[in-house]
Amino acid sequence: MSRLGHKIKAVLHQVHSIAGLVLALLLSLIALTGTIMSFEDEILDHLNAGIMQVAPRTTPALMPDELVARLKAGKVSAVTLSSDPSAAVHVRFGRDEQGARPSSLYIDPYDAHVLGTPRGEEFFATVRRLHRWLLIPGDAKGWGRQITGVAALGLIVMLISGLVLRWPRRASSVKMWLKPNLGLSGRGLHRSLHAVLGTWVLPIYLVMTLTGLWYSFDWYKDGVVWLLSRPQVGVAKMQPKAPRAAGGRETVQPIGFDRAWSTLLHEEGSRFSRALLTLPAGPGTVIRIRSWGKDSTLDTTRDEFRIDAVTGQVVSAERYADKSLGEKIIANLLDIHRGAILGWPGKLAFMIAAMLMPLFAVTGVLLYLSRRKLQPSRQRALLSDNAADRAGERQVAALGDTKGELDGIELRQVR
Repeated sequence: MSRLGHKIKAVLHQVHSIAGLVLALLLSLIALTGTIMSFEDEILDHLNAGIMQVAPRTTPALMPDELVARLKAGKVSAVTLSSDPSAAVHVRFGRDEQGARPSSLYIDPYDAHVLGTPRGEEFFATVRRLHRWLLIPGDAKGWGRQITGVAALGLIVMLISGLVLRWPRRASSVKMWLKPNLGLSGRGLHRSLHAVLGTWVLPIYLVMTLTGLWYSFDWYKDGVVWLLSRPQVGVAKMQPKAPRAAGGRETVQPIGFDRAWSTLLHEEGSRFSRALLTLPAGPGTVIRIRSWGKDSTLDTTRDEFRIDAVTGQVVSAERYADKSLGEKIIANLLDIHRGAILGWPGKLAFMIAAMLMPLFAVTGVLLYLSRRKLQPSRQRALLSDNAADRAGERQVAALGDTKGELDGIELRQVR
């Protein structure tokens, strides 16, 4: 390798080491919280199987507004209804005056009887806030999302620099790339595990970081929308939201779910399996409805409607089947991020990759510390080599002087 190549690798090694030392703990925290959430849906379904189902009856289910009225609870913000007659209704509540959100409830769709509060919901909500925003106040509006975004950018730098640093001389050898040398010990074993396992998970980490940046930076989101969406769709998605009017409070017209629900039943018929109806967070009468088809296997493959709760008219309809390939990729970013796009094997692979992040942090720190220990011995060896060189030079000089003196004596004797 040329001298320039050695210098470039030395710089990349410093960048890789510094980024790893700075971000090791943060990346491990983000990865481990992601590991916990890998099978969140399956875990919650198992924990709450007893309150998510009811015995189907011949009597018709209550309309959403009647369910809410009989519930006599706090301010309901959303309800999840199902076409399955044995499925319970999931009710979510808005935040109270202190900013806290009460726990959601499962209720009987036939008589509004409370079946129970889902277990594990608050735990996973906290883990999600830690994963996305590091529990920093402000959540998505705070500094947490930018910090996690910077960590993701740092991971990309480490992945690229690490790939360049470990590029083997026999690049075509699969064994060199993918088989760790478990016969080594100490620093050699740490280096082998760090490099080879890093190669295994590099594609997964790239997918995680490139999709995770969507949730951290608006400029990144706008760029992805511009790149993958049709022009008219991209422009509409990147339009800034209208600011709320300043001054006194606006009068919020009380609205219900019934008209929007009836419109959805008319539009979708029996094609949907479940639907999430969400009231507007502020002034307005438009209800957002997310509808999942019976053949939908992913949470992100859904249709989205906006329906006026007063008139029952469809304001907008965004069907998943009508999206372009790029728009479907955008719609599925969350499932791509966690590997769910590949089914449970993909989720398992992504979970294992996330679990390995602390291993890279530990082996990276051990390699750094062992390298620091080796530096004094290398410096001593270099100093001894320099001393030997200087001693050799002095010997040569001394021999030269002796030879000169002898030559002078011989010359005088001849004369």
